Amino acid sequence: MIIPRTDNIITIAPDLYLRLATPDDAQALFNIINSQRPYLREWLPFVDLTRQVSDTAFYLQTIVNSNADRVFVIVSEEVVCGLIGFKGIEYFNRKVEIGYWLSEHQQGKGIMRRSCSRLLKYAFEVLNMNRVQLKVAPKNYKSRNIPLKLGFTLEGTEREGELLNGHYHDLEVYSLLKKEWLAQVAK
Repeated sequence: MIIPRTDNIITIAPDLYLRLATPDDAQALFNIINSQRPYLREWLPFVDLTRQVSDTAFYLQTIVNSNADRVFVIVSEEVVCGLIGFKGIEYFNRKVEIGYWLSEHQQGKGIMRRSCSRLLKYAFEVLNMNRVQLKVAPKNYKSRNIPLKLGFTLEGTEREGELLNGHYHDLEVYSLLKKEWLAQVAK
C-alpha cells in the first residue's frame, strides 16, 4: 500500500511546523551538522559520515520517493532546525518507528516533544498506524524524556542495537499503540 504524499506541511503552532524534506534542504541541514559535530555525534551515527553537503543531499534524494520512510524538516520561526520522520513504515502490519534530531541551540523549548506529538497524530490518523515506536540510547536523557512525556511504554532493551563512534550501544525501545493514544486524546 502506498500512501500519497499530500501533506507536505504539518502545522504545530504559528511559529513551528514540519515540512516534507527535499534535497533543497541539504545545505541548511548540513550547516547544522557541520557546526555542531561534537554535540551531535554523541548520539547520531550518521554525523561522521556526513562530510559535505552532497552527503546530506544524497540522503534526502533517497528518501524523496521512498515508501518506507517519510522525513520532515522541523521549521521553527522560519528556520530549519532539525529532522523528524518515519523510518521503516510497515503498511501491512501498521507499525512505524519515529526518528529525530534537533539543533543543540533549539533544545529545551519543547520543539521536539511537540513535533513528536504532532507526528503521532499523523501516524495514527493519516497513515492509520496501530503502533509507533521510538528507540533511544539509555543515557540520552533529553531524547529519553520524549517517549516518557508522550505516554509511551518501555518495552525493553535492544542490546548493542546501534554502532556509534566505533562501539556498539544499547537502545531502549518504547512503543505507543493507537488505542493508548486514543485514550490519551480522549482525556
